[in-house]
Amino acid sequence: IHHSVFSRPTDTWSQFSRQVLIRAMSSSGPTSPYTTLSICRPTPSITHVELHRPEKRNAMNKAFWREMVQCFNEISDDSDCRVVLVSGAGKIFTAGIDLMDMASDVLQPDGDDTARISWNLRRTITKYQETFSVIERCPKPVLVAVHGACVGGGVDLITACDIRLCTQDAWFQVKEVDVGLAADVGTLQRLPKVIGSRSLVNELALTARKMYADEAKSSGLVSRVFPDKDALMAGALEMAEEISARSPVAVQGTKINLIYSRDHSVAEGLDYMALWNMSMLQTNDVMKSAQASMEKKSPKTIEFSKL
Repeated sequence: IHHSVFSRPTDTWSQFSRQVLIRAMSSSGPTSPYTTLSICRPTPSITHVELHRPEKRNAMNKAFWREMVQCFNEISDDSDCRVVLVSGAGKIFTAGIDLMDMASDVLQPDGDDTARISWNLRRTITKYQETFSVIERCPKPVLVAVHGACVGGGVDLITACDIRLCTQDAWFQVKEVDVGLAADVGTLQRLPKVIGSRSLVNELALTARKMYADEAKSSGLVSRVFPDKDALMAGALEMAEEISARSPVAVQGTKINLIYSRDHSVAEGLDYMALWNMSMLQTNDVMKSAQASMEKKSPKTIEFSKL
């Protein structure tokens, strides 16, 4: 379906076309060369990444940890892509780490002595951390649509995303203490930045209790809750379209500076912003956007160059 469909006001036709796109996004299998991910383009500027091991409840095996890095590195360099939407195939978003597949890496590390075993284990852990850090480093905004369970590594994944949406039946669980380890690929570092209450973060991480959609919304883990997966995907796609219609210079600069500001003082963030915009303000996108605004036109009517 041509991108021009989305330049029209929201009406019965655009709602119908969105439903057609959502059905097309529900793939029948992984996209080569991947074995755990299905990749498609619902519009020319939106990339849909679907976790695709539905028969294994999208459990994260060795291939998944490798393929996410490759996938998001490619997306980062893809000038056609302006927004990414992540979802899960099948009945749930993800059951988390595939313990059976990963056991040899984590429980039987190589090495002749404690020092060498530790060195190799650290290398393994940092490699797995990269799987989700690559999402955060991707300059394109990443929306994640969660339905059903989001367990363990799933929480690590979604906290590296920019916007989190879920269904009413979604639930979240920091599962790691239940399997005898401290979460080590992002949850303990990112969840406190996402949820305002340090007490709630500690409770979730230390008890491994489930958090359901209403509490996830009230605590700030997700920003919207939808009645079912169809409504979720329609809402996520509509939001992705809104973002993709804006200047990629503005959108990607906003994401990069939001993340920088999260990890630095206000003064450092302002200084970085000034350095950033001293070059990024020198773009035609500002005049194009201002003119459209003065003419009361939607950003969707503007043609921005690729970035």
